[in-house]
Amino acid sequence: MASTRSADRPRSRADVLERPDYGWIWKPLAGLAGAYLVVVLVLGIWWSRSPAAFDVEQAVAEQRAAVGEPTAVAARGAVTVATLMTVVDTLLDKPGGYLRNDMAPPGVWLDNMPAWEYGVLVQARDLAAALPAMVDGEAAVLDEVRGSLQHDSRDWLYPGTEQPLAQARDALGTMLAGFTGEGPGFATDGEGLARWLERVAERLDALSQRLSASVADGEVVGLLDVEAPVDETPWYRVDDVFFEARGTGWALVQLLEGVQRDHADVIAAADASARWARLRAELERSQRRLWSPVVLNGSGFGLFANHSLVMAHYLIQARDLAVALAGALDDQAIRAQDAEAEHDVPDAATPAANDDGPSADGPSPES
Repeated sequence: MASTRSADRPRSRADVLERPDYGWIWKPLAGLAGAYLVVVLVLGIWWSRSPAAFDVEQAVAEQRAAVGEPTAVAARGAVTVATLMTVVDTLLDKPGGYLRNDMAPPGVWLDNMPAWEYGVLVQARDLAAALPAMVDGEAAVLDEVRGSLQHDSRDWLYPGTEQPLAQARDALGTMLAGFTGEGPGFATDGEGLARWLERVAERLDALSQRLSASVADGEVVGLLDVEAPVDETPWYRVDDVFFEARGTGWALVQLLEGVQRDHADVIAAADASARWARLRAELERSQRRLWSPVVLNGSGFGLFANHSLVMAHYLIQARDLAVALAGALDDQAIRAQDAEAEHDVPDAATPAANDDGPSADGPSPES
């Protein structure tokens, strides 16, 4: 009974000071933690949305205005360079910025968008590597562009990947500023274009194999016209490969339009304009909206689809078109070289002028 009275009796001031009750502090801390998790979740969803395709013509106008040449006549190659600049800008300026090297939430928790970024970055690297063969003459600034884009995509220590990407963009801006009027530009014969398309086809083929490795059914994979994968893609990597393919397709849709605008005459001479349009159309299909909240990995006529195999189908079609385009452009280059060689060889039926005969501008013997 005495203990009951002691428990019911109010605590004295001395007791409160000696044994304070801190239970109240957990409520605001729990509220802050909950609010933080909600904010991080919302940011993660927002940052995981793939950027929309940009208008190439508008992007070129904006990039030329940024380098101080908004109205000057552009040399061949300005559209390609400006498009590549905008692709790099997208990696840096999209919601959340560049996420592949993030080490803090919510970026460190995301994997789809970093995989998308890598697909875009690889295509930017490949086009930058092909530019020296396309440029008519020397362009020393391209060494800086290629070196900056080859920086480790996951480097988070200072300066991190963002700074080399910004350096590559600035170097491309310097190059774009010189592509005006009678200045240097791309070669008129489309040199280097076929080699770039061959590299694109190799990338698409490799991605198709990795996508098809989402299933272990060799018969199904054989129908896709790709080499049988050695190992099945782990279930937790299926969405990463899928979004890397999405990033690859997104970048190629933009870059193919920019390159076509600069090489329209070369592509038309090779009778390849229709195939070029089909290549872009196949890649645009790879950008269709994904209605499922996750990348599904079903098979056959089952209840669930296999998004990876659908994506592989689009990339395989694009791969075959890229190979055909590279071959057509190579044939056109050979024909152009043969025509140039025939033009340079003097006609054997025309007698050469000599000191004893009449000059080319003089009267003929019959006059």
